[in-house]
Amino acid sequence: MISYDVIVVGAGHAGCEAALACARTGLKTLVTTLSLDGIGFLPCNPSIGGTAKGHLVFEIDALGGEMGKCADCTTIHKRMLNSSKGPAVHSLRVQVDKVKYHEIMKSTLENEPNLTILQAEVADILVKDNKVTGIKTAMGEKFGARAVIVCTGVYLNSRTLTGKYIRNSGPNGFMNATKLTRSLCRLGFTILRFKTGTPMRIDGRTVNFDALEVQPGEDNLPNFSKSTRRNAKNAANCYMGYTNERTHEVIRANLKFSPLYQGVIKGVGPRYCPLIEDKIVRFADKNRHQFFLEPEALSTNEIYVQGLSSSLPYHAQIDFIHSIKGLENAHLMRYAYAIEYDCIDATALHHTLESKSISGLYFAGQINGTSGYEEAASQGLLAGLNASLKLRAKPPLILGRDDAYIGVLIDDLVTKGTNEPYRMMTSRAEYRLLLRQDNADLRLTRLGYSAGLVTRANYNKLLKKENEIKRGEEILNKVLPPSTALNDFLTEHGEPTIKSGIAIKTLLKRNNINIYDLNAKFHLFEDYSPEVLYQLNIITKYEGYIDIQRHQVELQHQNEGITIPPELNYNDLRGLRLEARQKLQRIQPKTLAQASRISGVSPADINVLTIYIKQLKNNKR
Repeated sequence: MISYDVIVVGAGHAGCEAALACARTGLKTLVTTLSLDGIGFLPCNPSIGGTAKGHLVFEIDALGGEMGKCADCTTIHKRMLNSSKGPAVHSLRVQVDKVKYHEIMKSTLENEPNLTILQAEVADILVKDNKVTGIKTAMGEKFGARAVIVCTGVYLNSRTLTGKYIRNSGPNGFMNATKLTRSLCRLGFTILRFKTGTPMRIDGRTVNFDALEVQPGEDNLPNFSKSTRRNAKNAANCYMGYTNERTHEVIRANLKFSPLYQGVIKGVGPRYCPLIEDKIVRFADKNRHQFFLEPEALSTNEIYVQGLSSSLPYHAQIDFIHSIKGLENAHLMRYAYAIEYDCIDATALHHTLESKSISGLYFAGQINGTSGYEEAASQGLLAGLNASLKLRAKPPLILGRDDAYIGVLIDDLVTKGTNEPYRMMTSRAEYRLLLRQDNADLRLTRLGYSAGLVTRANYNKLLKKENEIKRGEEILNKVLPPSTALNDFLTEHGEPTIKSGIAIKTLLKRNNINIYDLNAKFHLFEDYSPEVLYQLNIITKYEGYIDIQRHQVELQHQNEGITIPPELNYNDLRGLRLEARQKLQRIQPKTLAQASRISGVSPADINVLTIYIKQLKNNKR
């Protein structure tokens, strides 16, 4: 039997990051995939980033991951979402060439030292004495491993549904995995059934783009990765349109054919991204719904119709598409479908994404109940790094809710669990002003370097940036004397003039003054990079709000510092409500702060728990 340090099951976005993280930190790694054609594949939206998701990609790159690099070199359309709002929610989103994205990610894995790829279906996770020992494939072949990372995406017992046509397959017609769920059940994991969907693809040559609203890309936006040397050019446009009452009539008339409303679909779907037939029913007062046309790749005429996911039969899809302005003659190249699949209850995992019951067994991606490429990749990276750190006898990498969006994501999954496909949103992060996408490197690159994944070159870039910011902050504290030039500048920008000296920092806090205009006029920050000027501008203008959030973090850390004795039996604490006892016993939180975030545990329960912990400590004394 051939043995490896780590085996990664699945080569989607989670699997790719997990495998690369392990291999690049010196571990002999095997990654299995149902199909080599599915490596790094984007079966749904051909985009990377978006609201909160862009934050995840920046964080993945800051820790040494691959997704940002691959997205940068395959970008064909670029936009910054929420740019009219505050910097906390600015989110980069790019359309990528999905064909090239797959090709480049596959090539990256193929050419990575220490990494071996195998096309195979994994049927069993091998365990001995509550410790993982390897895997067994559907063909009966066994491979040994000191750690196994399960990244199976939406392929476990998956089936796609289009009207009455039901097919046992993964997305895009790929084969599914039919055996591994039974192995996970035998190992004691709770299996959930989730659902998601993808829209039709239409032939771009049959679309009347003049009847739709063009959505051009934006120039001079940052890259996701610090390793990317060139700035991607916008090579294609996206378009926006709307459904109409005729569209809704067609959909309502065909609801009787929808597996969603016939009870055929058993999986739980996401509230935030419903099928179009579900939108029509749930939002009956809306006379139109927005959608976007997005190119799949530069080498194909296929257009992705974002916003019109559906499980309706093919004839209904054709009819409702043809009722839309601009799509009257659109040819459907691929029909939309819903997809159901198995996943696990992630509360069975530690914050490292290692199983609580089986040492060396990790889970990452949609198997943990999430949706989205970025959520999957970030989990894969953390699972891979933690498996590597454990095998190298180093401390784990656990990100807190104030460290990263990845920390929020993982804490939500392992503490609260999820009863629907989980999607990262900025509203989930309590400290989002501290967790901006622009400062991901400042927050996380040191951690990635310590873990052995960030390159020395990128670490040196961080040191240079930190030094430049420090020198810039010294300049901000300097006082500008009153002068005709300065007062003319203030008048020009609609601000009151000054009669005595004013600190540059104070000046920048005025509404109509920014560091770029000030620097252009008085050359205060010569040779400073645009990203450092951006940092200086934000930390000055939002200084008060940033200080408030840092104070909130300090208060939260006080509870994080109160550890719960691992031997505590919550069933013995009669002061707790039954629901709280059951959930605390199942999840086994490590700190009082984590316990307070468990759904179903009330502030009153936390008070009881706090008193009991204090009593235990006093008794030990």
